[in-house]
Parts: sequence; structure tokens; C-alpha cells
Amino acid sequence: MSSFFRMAPMYPPEMTEPMRQELTSLGVEDLRTPEQVDEALSHQGTVLVVVNSVCGCAAGGARPAVALALRHSKLPDRIVTVFAGVDREAVERARSYFVGYPPSSPQMALLREGKVVFMLQRQDIEGRDPYAIAQDLTSAFDEFC
Repeated sequence: MSSFFRMAPMYPPEMTEPMRQELTSLGVEDLRTPEQVDEALSHQGTVLVVVNSVCGCAAGGARPAVALALRHSKLPDRIVTVFAGVDREAVERARSYFVGYPPSSPQMALLREGKVVFMLQRQDIEGRDPYAIAQDLTSAFDEFC
């Protein structure tokens, strides 16, 4: 199998762009390449990485929770996103920083100095109210940012 087919996105851009824009319209940096991920995660300070997804728990929980959490008085130095099933190499690179955590979509990791200090996996998001998820995020911001 050629690398083109192995790395081709699972979802068409016309379907995923609105989901991507939900975060980028809030000022979240969209990372599409492994090099962009490395640059962002080598950043000194704190970085929130949102692994975006087309699933219902991303739409109903994760993205709305990020929007709510970004209203908090204390925020990470950078907030970035990668899109699972779309930007595969960028997602793989981001997950390589999530040592000790299995892949999950959606997924939110707070890193400080390139190391995970807080993680929300799909099971922490699925079926939960966005306000409760945002509370988890803002508590982590208060503790680590």
C-alpha cells in the first residue's frame, strides 16, 4: 500500500472544516504537521493540546468545554489542536508526547515544559456536560498555569 493511501484523511475537508473552525475561531492554533507539533510542544511554559474529533462527544462536550474554559482568568501559554482522522501525522506526533496515556479521540492534554501534567481522555468527556468538563480544565489551569 502506498504511503498516500495510508496517510490520506479519513474524513473530507468539507465535513471537518466547520469542526476545526469551532476551535480556531476561539484563537486555538491549528497544527497540521509533525513539525508544527514539535515547535508548539517544545515551548517553555504550558500548552493545552486538544485532539479534535468528528465524534458526538467532541461536538457535544469537548469543543464546547474548551470554549467555556477559554473564558477563565488563568490560561495556558498556548492552546493548540490537532484533528484525529484528518491530520494523522500531526496527531501521532502529539500523542508521542502523551507518555503513559493511550490514544483517545477526543483528548485534551495540558503539558508543562513538554510533559503531561493533566489529561482528559474520551472516557472523561463522553456523556458529560461541557460545564463539568470546562471545570476540570479550569481547575488544571489554576494548578499548573
